[in-house]
Amino acid sequence: MRSYSVRDVERVLRLSRGTTRGLIKAGFVKPGRGARREYRFSFQDLIVLRAARALIQAKVPARRIRRSLESLRHKLPASIPLSGLAIGAVGDHVVVRDGEKRWQADSGQYLLALDMTLQDGVLQLAERKPAAEPAPVHDWFAQALTLESSDPDAALRAYRLAVDADPRNAAAWTNLGRLLHERGRKREADEVYRRAAKNIGPDPLLLFNHGVLLEDLGNSAAALAAYTRALEGDPNLADCHYNLARLYEALGKPQRAIRHLGQYRRLVSH
Repeated sequence: MRSYSVRDVERVLRLSRGTTRGLIKAGFVKPGRGARREYRFSFQDLIVLRAARALIQAKVPARRIRRSLESLRHKLPASIPLSGLAIGAVGDHVVVRDGEKRWQADSGQYLLALDMTLQDGVLQLAERKPAAEPAPVHDWFAQALTLESSDPDAALRAYRLAVDADPRNAAAWTNLGRLLHERGRKREADEVYRRAAKNIGPDPLLLFNHGVLLEDLGNSAAALAAYTRALEGDPNLADCHYNLARLYEALGKPQRAIRHLGQYRRLVSH
């Protein structure tokens, strides 16, 4: 079964390393370890991480989140797509919607949606019929993720369809540019990142990836500018600090290099 690195979590879920480590430290997810003792996450871990962040933002009590996510983990099939469940908070309960069904993650109890009306002094209860939903749009992004390791060219096509369907899908733009870069198609990747910036604005992870590409293209000045803008949006991008430290050292600016290297070490040690 495929496992995922911390970098994969960054690009797929758009969680910084600091946030991911915080969720691990809080006990919301328990990843395995790779050959070098690095964290390795299962597909279920990715779902749980995304759910944990959403529930923390909804101010659900930590104890209830932990209990709910543990229950959720046991109910998840190994191959469920990231978009397959809707997870949210109703009051201080964690509620999962699976198709037309809703259930409390901590108790497993299914919830019924009821309509209440008062007719001639009698309270009438009726199960609410779910509203008809439009036909689902094909999830090209999820398909691209599953194709990356087995058929990169098909993954590239799926990512292009994903950004065509939703030009503001930052993750799809970022992954499209990264995969083109990995395939050696650097000029195409550069064009993708520039088009993405026009559609979604200064996204930190996209700017970081563009900076890596610009370094490979030999444009250190533009790379430095991209890394700097990325940190303006997310100061916790550890690898961004590391790359800036390298560039500043090469430019003969040791004080700036030391400052960013210190930030990098602080972030990766948490």
